Amino acid sequence: MRHRVSRLRTRALAVGLALAASSLLPSGSAGAASSYEWAALGDSYTAGVFVGNPQPALGDASRDGCDRTENAYPDVVDRELADFPPGKPVRLTNVSCGGAVISDIATTRQTPISPVQPPANGWPSVDPQIKRAGLGESTDVVTIGVGGNSLPFGGMLLKCLEQGAAGTSCRDHYTNPPAGEESIGEKLARVQDEYIEMLAAVHQAAPNAKIITVGYPAVLPDDSSACNRQSLTELGSISHADIDWLRDDVLKQLNNTIKRLASFFGDRYVDVYSSSVGHDACQPVGTKWVEGICGDAADYWPAKLPGTVLNCGLINKRATLVHPNAAGHANTAAHVERAIRIALLER
Repeated sequence: MRHRVSRLRTRALAVGLALAASSLLPSGSAGAASSYEWAALGDSYTAGVFVGNPQPALGDASRDGCDRTENAYPDVVDRELADFPPGKPVRLTNVSCGGAVISDIATTRQTPISPVQPPANGWPSVDPQIKRAGLGESTDVVTIGVGGNSLPFGGMLLKCLEQGAAGTSCRDHYTNPPAGEESIGEKLARVQDEYIEMLAAVHQAAPNAKIITVGYPAVLPDDSSACNRQSLTELGSISHADIDWLRDDVLKQLNNTIKRLASFFGDRYVDVYSSSVGHDACQPVGTKWVEGICGDAADYWPAKLPGTVLNCGLINKRATLVHPNAAGHANTAAHVERAIRIALLER
């Protein structure tokens, strides 16, 4: 661990020196435009996937398979910033995409995986998000919510479901994995390195922007015994011990990594975990801010996802796979809005 932290500091220092040097160059016309430019980058926890009308709308030729929706936090924040500041609006460019991994932000082309009305030949790949967003010297704010798919957290949840149904432990599986598979420690170390490279690329692409990283909410309960293992509207067959492990050794560690790296780069970190405790997937409807394995979603969202045996239609639900609902996005929006207002006032 000491070696890993030392390596992080060395790499972050090198990146920091490069960024400091670039800041000595002329900054162009940042702040002189008629609007503040905000780019929202991220994965499905940013895009929204099922929490409102699709954007672009169903049937629109510009649909890209990224599952952005109008009640996701970028759009909620955008509506709240409509009058800030008077005479100089904030213009949102939202290129978040369900299924995005860290490298899809800056370096790799992503092939979207939306199950909603895909083309016959599948979705075409899309450019890295910093390119799609057109980041440049005139970009004022960039928000980034990514990292979970790079573990991948969703895949780990499905593995824990499988292991729980068989009476075995996914904690044991990921702590002492079979040959050829990463341990949880190796996964988190790789995510850390990928996140460093991604943040460096965002800073380079938008040298005058305030960068805001967004953590993940409390999708898992503090008290795992509150979960009904017979209920797919919660966390299904995942054992209580594995829920505790996923919460403390996976999700919290991922958030800690994002927060620590934001600090190294001098960026702002938005903590949405603390405010969402007690609103996890095992809470009753009306209290939960995140749907369970199966849950409530807009009518266009499917009950069964391609490539899985899960069929939430059997219980009249949709395949929500532990994603925030509209209330969860509203909570995230409140914190992201505050961070953006502060960032713009600092400019």
